[in-house]
Amino acid sequence: MNKYTTKQIVGEFSGAFADLGTFLPIVIAVLTLQLIDPSGLFIGFGLFALAVAAIYRRPIPVQPMKAVAAVVIAENLSAGTIAASGLLLGITVLLLTVTGVASYLGKKLPQAVLSGIQLGIGLILAWAGAKLMLQDPLTGLAAMVLLLLLLPTRFKSFSAILVILGTSVWSAVGQPVQIPEIAIGFYLPQWVSFDWSDGWKSAETILLPQLALTLTNAMIVTAAIARHLFVDQDRSITPNQLGMSTGVLNLLLAPLGAFPMCHGAGGLVVQHRFGARTGLAPAIFGITCLSIGLLLGPNALQLLLLIPLAAVGALLVFAGIDLAMSKELMHGSRENLPVIIITGLVCLLFNVALGLLVGIAIEYLRKRGPIQHH
Repeated sequence: MNKYTTKQIVGEFSGAFADLGTFLPIVIAVLTLQLIDPSGLFIGFGLFALAVAAIYRRPIPVQPMKAVAAVVIAENLSAGTIAASGLLLGITVLLLTVTGVASYLGKKLPQAVLSGIQLGIGLILAWAGAKLMLQDPLTGLAAMVLLLLLLPTRFKSFSAILVILGTSVWSAVGQPVQIPEIAIGFYLPQWVSFDWSDGWKSAETILLPQLALTLTNAMIVTAAIARHLFVDQDRSITPNQLGMSTGVLNLLLAPLGAFPMCHGAGGLVVQHRFGARTGLAPAIFGITCLSIGLLLGPNALQLLLLIPLAAVGALLVFAGIDLAMSKELMHGSRENLPVIIITGLVCLLFNVALGLLVGIAIEYLRKRGPIQHH
């Protein structure tokens, strides 16, 4: 059992909530459109995060699946289709894991391509953060300045928490709003029923784009970055392990009204950057989500709307730039630079799955080049 110093505990708290830039916009959008029961959504995130904390004992993130969220929000899909998506993706990810496909792909990923994907994910995070900051430039700029002032000091471990709390208070004072009366009760998730039409709709619109993201960003790249961040740890995290947890937990939680969830390389970097080092961070996040789901239920959205998204954007910009500037990009071989930069740009302009394929193709052609000259 870990014995934590006060500084480490603060770091775990700070890291636990540093990844809200991915979490909050999607959750707020889904709840605002009243597409899903808030209790089921938050209890799902809570149970998933607590399971992750127990399994990995590392700050492995729990995030809403982005491709699922994009289609769900764009097409106002029903709770039944959302639950069917969680089940369908859970089954498919499990099949790809037990057949060894995910593990095989993970072992074959060249370092230059991995660095390119790091660059791409970093740019995606920074761009997403910049867009959030532009929604309220003054709050976003204040958050960035506060963050830059805190990082060189002994309060570095507190930085993410202080930025979110500080800007929430500042925003409330600057633009007085009616603080909602939030009634605490006891809310349980409702069983979600669905039929074949929900499964077909999910297979038709969601399965393939999300599967590409889950295999690359949530499993292969997350495992590779975890190896890089936790080099001193005895037990490495593999794509197979991440596939098993993603598959099994989605299968179990989807019928309870949970939103489809996965891991994520960007989330891992953000949490690590702001102080998370152990399973305490996902445990803190899990207990928070579980408490919100059980105690606030339908009132949860009102609480989230008090947090300025521009401040969350500032955290994303900083962590994204930090991820993009990998050792391989800054100090590696010049021969690898074209692979890294093109892979990163394809990830940014299109998506991570296509970036992975393009990077592998360029790396293959680069290595074949000298042979063809002989």
